Amino acid sequence: MDLKITHHNNLFKVQGILHKGNVHVFKTEFSNVFENLNSVILNIESLTSIDRYGVNALAQLHNESLKRKKDLSIIGMGCDDLYEHFKSEENAA
Repeated sequence: MDLKITHHNNLFKVQGILHKGNVHVFKTEFSNVFENLNSVILNIESLTSIDRYGVNALAQLHNESLKRKKDLSIIGMGCDDLYEHFKSEENAA
């Protein structure tokens, strides 16, 4: 499965694979999200794989929420690739 993003109110569900070839879809979906919403919940439970471009897109979304003083919650176990990235970042610090 490629990337599928669905939402209801402020809950967004990301399904499939987030990679260089489709990261533009993710960025487009969330480009102005904080103009309309004060809080966003991102469910990554069904995200099966993510590459560094996908991780960067999530980090950019996080930075945007901080800059605009909006709430961003990422929920779900998601894929191991994402947790391994943040685990390695933690160990490098």
